[in-house]
Amino acid sequence: MINSDTSAIQTLSVHFVGNKLNGDILKTSKRELRINDNLGILLTDYFLSSFKTNEFFNLYHDSDLNQNTVYACAEKIFETPEMLHEHSITLAKHLYEQGVHPKIKNGEFYAVYFQDCVLAGERADAIGLFKSENKDTFLKVNPNGDNFDIESEQGINTHKLDKGCLIFNTEKENGYLVLIVDNANKVDAQYWVDEFLQVRQRKDEFYNTQNVMTLCKHFVQEELPQHFEVTKADQADMLNKSVKFLKENDSFDLQEFTEKVITQPEVIKSFKQYKNNFQSEFDLEIADNFDISESAVKKQARTLKSVIKLDKNFHIYIHGNRELIEQGTDDQGRFYKIYFKEEN
Repeated sequence: MINSDTSAIQTLSVHFVGNKLNGDILKTSKRELRINDNLGILLTDYFLSSFKTNEFFNLYHDSDLNQNTVYACAEKIFETPEMLHEHSITLAKHLYEQGVHPKIKNGEFYAVYFQDCVLAGERADAIGLFKSENKDTFLKVNPNGDNFDIESEQGINTHKLDKGCLIFNTEKENGYLVLIVDNANKVDAQYWVDEFLQVRQRKDEFYNTQNVMTLCKHFVQEELPQHFEVTKADQADMLNKSVKFLKENDSFDLQEFTEKVITQPEVIKSFKQYKNNFQSEFDLEIADNFDISESAVKKQARTLKSVIKLDKNFHIYIHGNRELIEQGTDDQGRFYKIYFKEEN
């Protein structure tokens, strides 16, 4: 998603951030890191290649955005990029203070200033904050006369970014435009995303598409069976129709969606009421009309799998025509009858 070929590292600082709760150290460097062109290309690819999503965030604070440490430092860095190293020490100390869970791993913390990042066709400078925690074992084979020696070394795999964020110098008034990578567990996610960065999801087409798909899933699986007589096949069919609608349309219109997907007036009324309750319960805003995000549909469709689980014996995956599956009962018990043309 980010074109690393057009981006260039202007400044790079590295510090070591331990786990404060476990009594580990924070070690900050005295100056920025000097790198040559080849290493710069390698590091640029390492830092940027993992950002492949269109899910954007904004830096956030409940009372005053300037109280967000990352936002305050980013603002100063964008004003004077040459001061990145000084502010990176503040950021490293801030990250160290959040290490209050025993499972938080030690690691190197990087602060990087990128020039000319291209995002969705727009060019902007960006600040990258990264943390490498997991080390891999690498083998080195060296010639030794007529033979070879082999040895192992611990190092960072440049194809695996553990934690990262990119803060673009745009939308400053809303907390800047932010992309996040966090290939870790829930404890680490809270540590990096919620406590260090303090972000909230940007309210755009990805946000709306993702939330309406989550709404459909909860309504079909939890709310619908409580008020209407529906089979698992009916539920699977409604989920399939929801995904199909979002895949085949460029924009979402609540009225059109309910008429084509839900169809029954009493169920439509229930869905709209549930939407209001869902937004209040989870503190969300789901617009009635918005442009559909293709990447959000692709991501969320994985969680809307239409599966009927029958005891511990069978799973039926329903992808299409609801009319090709029937449910009944005979002397041996309950059954599903499935019609098909070809067996693969």
